[in-house]
Amino acid sequence: MSIPASPTGAFLVALTPEASESIRAQEINIPFVPFRVGRESRQYRWKEVGLVGERRRSDPPNNDLYLIERDDVMNVSREHFLIDRDSGGFHLLDRGSACGTLVEGRVAGHGGAPRIGLADHDVIIVGGSSSRQIFKFRLESPGGTKPERGPVR
Repeated sequence: MSIPASPTGAFLVALTPEASESIRAQEINIPFVPFRVGRESRQYRWKEVGLVGERRRSDPPNNDLYLIERDDVMNVSREHFLIDRDSGGFHLLDRGSACGTLVEGRVAGHGGAPRIGLADHDVIIVGGSSSRQIFKFRLESPGGTKPERGPVR
């Protein structure tokens, strides 16, 4: 069995329960580029008693993927990073995030390089090293399908 082809040939695979909750699946395809990622802030509002649900329907979306972060310490910015592609391949570009993004130990943003090339199987930690939003960047095989997924590690 194979997973359907992605229009861009790229996927994000959730490596933590928090990442899986954010994408509401074990993996998603990246349907177009640039693909913008940031924290879901429209759904929650901080109050003295904690988070209160709220949805502002008048705001235009500023991300293609909204990550859910429930911790007191926020690692993910509202406009965190984007994935794009050019003739050199895929890359991750920081969008002015407060904590940056770790890609295989390299830092994008927050004092690091503003742009980092992405390769198949690269691990992406959104925010600081304590972030639970962890993904693996995956590319399709040249035949247009992604091999059947084994256990996520």
